[in-house]
Amino acid sequence: MKSKLILTGIAAAMLTASLGAQAADLVTPAYKAPAYVAPLAANWTGFYVGINGGYGFGTSDWDAPAVSIDPSGMMAGVTVGYNLQTGQWVWGFEGDFDWSDIKGDANCGPGTCQTKNDWFGTARMRIGYAGWDNWMPYFTGGAAIANVKANYLGTEGSSMQIGWTAGVGLEYAFLSNWSFKVEYLYADLGNFECDCGPPGNEVSFQANLVRAGLNYRF
Repeated sequence: MKSKLILTGIAAAMLTASLGAQAADLVTPAYKAPAYVAPLAANWTGFYVGINGGYGFGTSDWDAPAVSIDPSGMMAGVTVGYNLQTGQWVWGFEGDFDWSDIKGDANCGPGTCQTKNDWFGTARMRIGYAGWDNWMPYFTGGAAIANVKANYLGTEGSSMQIGWTAGVGLEYAFLSNWSFKVEYLYADLGNFECDCGPPGNEVSFQANLVRAGLNYRF
């Protein structure tokens, strides 16, 4: 009788353990959210090409007749460049060539004086800071070249002017190889002697450029 009771107790214990194990298997494990992985910051190193467009406005002073003109207008063109990133700093070279419709006129005596810029290009160094995820603010400066025309009483003179330019910009990288930028440049193209007025007439040209651009990096 005693042995039967012992065997019955052992069987009950084994049954209880088996049911407990099955119940444990039915419990749904707690959901564990995947670990957050921060997006990788852009690597700016490489050659790139792009397009740009914007608006230019400036001043053009004439010696004779003595008048100041405020030319303005749209511009658009192409961009090429190269960046080298070292740590959080980006060192680069950029060149662009734009069609330009920056022009203005003013009354000057018996007629109208007009200054016009029909193409514009730059060759600049850039220094950027890549420490803010995919944003890169930068400084830029270098040479500027443009064709400047002056017209007075139907007589036109033109000159390919070489000067300097400097400015600032902000570029944002997205979709691995693409970036979008906005920038401001100031350009001084000096002055030239124009045969479109009295002898010795000097015409100057300075411009402020506000542009946006889209670049593809190889």
